[in-house]
Amino acid sequence: MSVVIVGAGPTGLLLAGDLAEAGVPVTVLERRTEESNLTRAFGLHARSLELLDMRGLADRLVAEGTGLPEVRVRVGNASAALDLRHPESRFPFVLILKQARTEAALLERALDLGAEVVHGAEVTGLEQDARGAAVTTADGRVFTADHVVGCDGAHSAVRDLIGAGFPGRSYPDRILLADVLLKADLEGALNPFMADAGVGLLAPYGDGWFRAVIWDRTVQDVPADASLTLEQVRESLRRIAGDDFGAAEIGWSTRFLSERRQADRYRSGRVFLAGDAAHVHSPLGAMGMNTGIQDAANLSWKLIAAHRGRAPEWLLDTYQAERHPAGRTALRLTDTILRVATAPAPVRPFRPYMLPALLDRPAVRRRVRRTVSALNVRYPAPPGIEETPSIGHRVPDLPLPEESGGRLHARAHRDRFTLVDASPDGAAAAQAAEWSDRVDAVRADGLGLSTMDVLLVRPDGYLAWSGLGPEPQRVRAALRDWCGAPD
Repeated sequence: MSVVIVGAGPTGLLLAGDLAEAGVPVTVLERRTEESNLTRAFGLHARSLELLDMRGLADRLVAEGTGLPEVRVRVGNASAALDLRHPESRFPFVLILKQARTEAALLERALDLGAEVVHGAEVTGLEQDARGAAVTTADGRVFTADHVVGCDGAHSAVRDLIGAGFPGRSYPDRILLADVLLKADLEGALNPFMADAGVGLLAPYGDGWFRAVIWDRTVQDVPADASLTLEQVRESLRRIAGDDFGAAEIGWSTRFLSERRQADRYRSGRVFLAGDAAHVHSPLGAMGMNTGIQDAANLSWKLIAAHRGRAPEWLLDTYQAERHPAGRTALRLTDTILRVATAPAPVRPFRPYMLPALLDRPAVRRRVRRTVSALNVRYPAPPGIEETPSIGHRVPDLPLPEESGGRLHARAHRDRFTLVDASPDGAAAAQAAEWSDRVDAVRADGLGLSTMDVLLVRPDGYLAWSGLGPEPQRVRAALRDWCGAPD
C-alpha cells in the first residue's frame, strides 16, 4: 500500500512522517516550488504539543518558542484572565511559535524517515476505483497510490475533485495579520483588546516581536491586496487598545477575509481530507493548525493498520466519525470568539461586565481552557465495540516504570497500541503476548488508577478499552477488535 499526500504544510508533513516511519511508501505533492515563508499560524496548544511529544519534537519546539500560561483580556477599562496552566498536561501553556518553525521541524522529520516531497506539483486531476487512486499534476505527471489525503488548504483541489461540499460563510470583514516589534512590555500572556473600534490580539514571540491579529472597523474598505504599513498598525492599535505600545518595526503582514467552513465529508472512498482542506475558521483562538495536526495524528495510524492488513473494516470510517465533530467544535468556538469581539453596537456596552463575570466562573474557565487546547476531545465508541469507562478520552501522560520508558507519551508509537496493566498480577499484559508485533504491554503495578487497572491506549493516545480486574477473554476480545487477529 502507498499514500499520496497533497500539501506540505504541518498537517501533511506530520502525516507523511508517521507513514514513512512505519514503512508506508508516501509521496507529498506540494504546489509551491520552494519552501514557504508563510507564517499565518502562530500557536501550539497543549494537545498538539502532546502529539508532537509522542514524535520526539515537542521539547525542541518549546525551546524555540515562548510558552504563555494565560490570556489577559482587556475590554475597555475592564479586564479578565483565562488560565492556561493545564494541570492535566505536561505543557501548561500555549506555545507561541511561527508556523514556519513548526513546519521546518516536521519537514526534517518526514525527510529523515524516508518520505518523498515533490515541489512544483500542482494537482489538477484525481481518479479512483476499486484498485487504487491516481493523481495528475498540471505538468502531466501521474502519481498512483492506494490512498490519497488532501492537506492542500482552504482552496483544496482534492476537495473539489472529489466533489465534497464546503458549506459555511465568509465573514464580511478583513483581518490584519502582522509581525511587529514593540517597545512596551506585554510579555507573559496572550493579550486581546476589545473596543468599539474593533479587536486586537498581541501574542509575544519572546524577543520583542509580537504577532498582531487586528480587526479594525475603520479600515474595512481597504483592498485585500493593499500593503500594510507600520503606521497603519499603530493607528489601529491606538483606536482599539488606546496605545500603539511603541510599535517600531513591521515584518511579515497580510490582509485577508476570514471564513467559517467545513467539508461535509472527510472521506470519499480512498480519499481523505485533513487540515484546512477540511475546515477553516477565524484565527482568533489559534486553533487552525492545531486542529489539522490532530487530524493527521488521528488518520496516520489507521492508514498504517490498513497498510499492514490489520485494520478492522470499520476503522477507516472512524476518521469521519471522530474528526468531523472535533472540527465542528473548533468552528463553533472560534465563531463565538469572533462574534463577541466584533459585537454590534447594542451589545458592546455589556462586554466589560459580561466577559469578566463569565470568566470568573470556574466551570466556564475550565470548559473554555480545555476546549481551546483540545484536551477535552472525546471520540465515540465505534459500532459493535464494547463501551468501557472513559473510552475515547485522551489518556494523560501517565508515569511508568523507568524500564518501560518513564512516561506514557515518551514511549508511544504511531503504529502500535500500548496496554498498560496496573493490576497486581499482570494477567492482562500476559494476554497481549500473542499481539506483541503490534501491542506493547507495560506492567505498571501501583499506578493508582481509581476506576480501572487495565488500559488499551490507541497509537494517537486515546483510550480504546479499559477494565477493572478484567477476565482474560475480555482483554483478548478488545485486542482482537482493535488490533486484528494475532498472526
